[in-house]
Amino acid sequence: MLVHTIDPVYDKDSEILILGSFPSVKSREQRFFYGHKQNRFWRVLAQVLGCEIPESIEQKREMLLSHHIAVWDVIASCEITGSSDASIRDVTPNDLSRILNAADIRAIYTNGGKAYQLYQKYLLPATGREAYLLPSTSPANAGYSLERLAEAWRVIRGVG
Repeated sequence: MLVHTIDPVYDKDSEILILGSFPSVKSREQRFFYGHKQNRFWRVLAQVLGCEIPESIEQKREMLLSHHIAVWDVIASCEITGSSDASIRDVTPNDLSRILNAADIRAIYTNGGKAYQLYQKYLLPATGREAYLLPSTSPANAGYSLERLAEAWRVIRGVG
């Protein structure tokens, strides 16, 4: 059983919450979200927000908070093989109330289908708040180019 050890990124001004499924091996090693160099999360967000691509964890955190974006994951603990979402089982969900009670979250988005599926199963009953599915920024989602991902993710700019 692996336990999520990365704290959520949010503050009282957060308006958008983006949820992944569970941190990848690289993210767990770096102790921050979307740590695999091939994951396009930071490039997509930078393009959508009109920013430079952040390099350091501090720059990533600053980019998120300055644009009122919170980031966390659906899963608090699970069994997982490597970084494969398909292998996830024995899920314990995160409690989103710490974010939802601290910030005026106006929209919740999931980064990919597995995060959306898990949100629907475990968190929608607890939050009563619909989440919106965005295409995964994972390198496993090879059907989406960076440009196509950025186009789909532009929806987050309309919030706030």
